[in-house]
Amino acid sequence: MSKIDLLTANDELGSYPSSHYARGLDEPAMPPIQGAHKTSVCVIGAGFTGLNAALTLAKSGVDVIVLEASRIGFGATGRNGGQIGTGQRVDVEELEKKYGFERAKAMFDIGVAAHDFVVGQCREYMIDMGYQAGVAHAEFDEKSTKHGHIGAEYLASKYGYDKVECIDDMSAHVNSPKYAGGIIDWGAGHGDPLVLARGVAKAAIKAGVKIYENSRVLNFEDGAGTENGIVHADHYVLACNGYLGGLDQEIAKFVMPINNFIVSTEVLGAERAMDLIPQNIAIADSKFVVNYFRRTLDHRLLFGGGESYGYRFPKNLAAKAYAPMLDIFPQLKGVKIENAWGGTLAITMNRLPYMRRRKNIWTASGYSGHGVALASYCGHLIGDAIYGDCPEFDIMASIEHSKFPGGTAARHPLLVAAMLWYQLRDKLGI
Repeated sequence: MSKIDLLTANDELGSYPSSHYARGLDEPAMPPIQGAHKTSVCVIGAGFTGLNAALTLAKSGVDVIVLEASRIGFGATGRNGGQIGTGQRVDVEELEKKYGFERAKAMFDIGVAAHDFVVGQCREYMIDMGYQAGVAHAEFDEKSTKHGHIGAEYLASKYGYDKVECIDDMSAHVNSPKYAGGIIDWGAGHGDPLVLARGVAKAAIKAGVKIYENSRVLNFEDGAGTENGIVHADHYVLACNGYLGGLDQEIAKFVMPINNFIVSTEVLGAERAMDLIPQNIAIADSKFVVNYFRRTLDHRLLFGGGESYGYRFPKNLAAKAYAPMLDIFPQLKGVKIENAWGGTLAITMNRLPYMRRRKNIWTASGYSGHGVALASYCGHLIGDAIYGDCPEFDIMASIEHSKFPGGTAARHPLLVAAMLWYQLRDKLGI
């Protein structure tokens, strides 16, 4: 596979994608960096990880410059489904098998703290992202439903997490013939991620952070060099996630970019939207290629799903998520799609964040679809760790990671093979 520049393959730098979140957003970009600069910490990437690292550092009096290739929240930060989960991407039973109870609980508690951190930010900085509590995990059969209920009871008894409600009949919460039962995590929630990112950015600027948009870092050898400027720093934070490109080949061995697609419908009206999802919760199901959806505040359905086997977005972008949407909600046939967009996130082999320090380079990425909370909190932990002790950073940085087989050249064909296999499993219900 030839090398593809993911920053420009599907989007125009300097402009937000045509998403539901970017509707009506016309705030001008901040100027790009010009000339040579010296700072204590240079953050590359103005997504949740980079913004929160910068904000945490600035609140401690540290000089910080943030370089963003496009706009604040341009990547997965401002394009995702808006679900703010708890815990890690991996179930605690699996974590325990690999790491033992004490370490698994520490990792789970970090995931819970990550959600609470985001909610706390909204309060502290008056960020009106439209937060709503409740994320359902919907199952397709009774066996999977029972397994989910056992997991919820285990969380309550052994982890002290009692915010999960067991649901025998999901139809009372999701008006779809597809689902059996499941669970609702009332300690999780959802909201507008781009509003959250821009709110954190404003708080960071107020704290003294200098953010330069349209300042793509082209080389990273003697400082962070852009087309028209360079930043020399004591420490660097690589917060690029799926858009890392060739900036750091070591990180790229462990973190793989993948695409996902989301649509938002025309305004359905309050009655019709509530008929689909009576309570204002978000939903994610148990397919490998996950369907995830929620109502918006203006009574649309926002639906994410579909898969892609190439790094270029398909021409029929709306159809990628529209088809699985109709599979879940056949009553929406004929409904107009007003926005359809793709985004590039990043995964790791074990679906846990890749968090490391290498001399004066710090990084966190590969949130594997669990990034609104974890990316925010991991950025905060980096900010705490650079000039101080941060036990939670040490816990996350101690997670063992495997490189993707074949390195960066061969990993994409292997991903294609895996996605085809799991797509077949989804269809057969294996």
